[in-house]
Amino acid sequence: MFDNLSERLERSFKILKGEGRITEINVAETMKDIRRALIDADVNYKVAKTFTDGVKQKALGQNVLTAVKPGQLMVKIVHDELAQLMGGTAAAFNAEGRPAVVLMSGLQGSGKTTMSGKLALMMKTRHHKKPLLVACDVYRPAAVEQLKTLGAQIDVPVYSEPDSKDPVSIARNAIREAKAREYNLVIVDTAGRLAVDEQMMQEIAAIKQAIEPQETLFVVDSMTGQDAVNTAKEFNDRLDFDGVVLTKLDGDTRGGAALSIRTVVDKPIKFIGTGEKLEALDVFHPERMADRILGMGDVVSLVERAQQQYDEAEARKLTKKIAKNQFGFDDFLEQIQQIKKMGNIKDLASMIPGVGKALKDVEIGDDAFKGIEAIIRSMTPYERQHPDVLNQSRRLRIAKGSGTDIQQVNRLVKQFEQTRKMMRAVTGAKMPGLMGRLPHMPRR
Repeated sequence: MFDNLSERLERSFKILKGEGRITEINVAETMKDIRRALIDADVNYKVAKTFTDGVKQKALGQNVLTAVKPGQLMVKIVHDELAQLMGGTAAAFNAEGRPAVVLMSGLQGSGKTTMSGKLALMMKTRHHKKPLLVACDVYRPAAVEQLKTLGAQIDVPVYSEPDSKDPVSIARNAIREAKAREYNLVIVDTAGRLAVDEQMMQEIAAIKQAIEPQETLFVVDSMTGQDAVNTAKEFNDRLDFDGVVLTKLDGDTRGGAALSIRTVVDKPIKFIGTGEKLEALDVFHPERMADRILGMGDVVSLVERAQQQYDEAEARKLTKKIAKNQFGFDDFLEQIQQIKKMGNIKDLASMIPGVGKALKDVEIGDDAFKGIEAIIRSMTPYERQHPDVLNQSRRLRIAKGSGTDIQQVNRLVKQFEQTRKMMRAVTGAKMPGLMGRLPHMPRR
């Protein structure tokens, strides 16, 4: 995400390296390079020019503080302006109502249906809502079945009327059903088209008028760059939506949509999709995104993801096991599962300052733990609970059963022992969940 833009901005800041003062000459050269970088990232030209003009105005004439180099001061100015460009602060999401109604809109293929499922899961697990999904896409083959499959995966009911072709009526009836069964959140998935057309706009406008949603969200594929921004503007002119959801920000996106859409459409980005898993949905924080674009990482979001997988009761049990030296491979495997639930491993690593750049050309797939899991699952229950019994003959058997070799098994056992020792050393003061506790943050 934003890898190319991050590299280009880093190169731009090097223009100021070694300078003792920010001057009109060196700042103009830097801004020219940054403007090119933004345009190459598919940022709207007017947005890029306004942005660099604003940075230049703030930078010119500023004295460099003691021990602060011009490049560092410029990074700070660009960071603040990037955050402001994307909205400044996280936008509020209104999920209050009896029930609260959320209307999902967007083009076909933008990921509306999947995003409906992700939003339902987020509201259910993080905000303790009781959601109901509504299938109002009466045109796309298997759209209703797709939503039902997603609903089953997250244990959220789906309201549908297979024999009806009237999405307005379906939406109205779904809200009545939600009130009767005391669901406090209704998420309405609507039909998309391959392009903006009059029939589509009239239909979704009619649905909005009929159900009066607390939130109308426009779902857009960030891979489409400026096309995404132009489509968002057309939708907003007709629908006046409340916020944007950007999907596929984990892909090879240039970032133009994220950086342009707030200025062009004047509506906030509220959520971002960061992977294929249903848990891969985050609230959009402009300042944190600016941190990531400038290679500063995003430790706060990393901690929040860890918090979502953190179970206090299980952590206490685990602490007792470690204190008694009873931490086994089953517990180790459970910790791995928790990490996997947090999202794509490379994306998680990129949230740690400096690590994202180091791993730029390293491929880390979702199967990164596959070999470890295979080895652990090839052990007997007794061996998992009593790792000390793993002699050479047992390790040879495990290697054959897991399709690995003895060196891989030996390496895992050694790493496990080192982890166990480290966790015992800190267990008196720290919670061991997720391979050692991350700083505690209150739930939001």
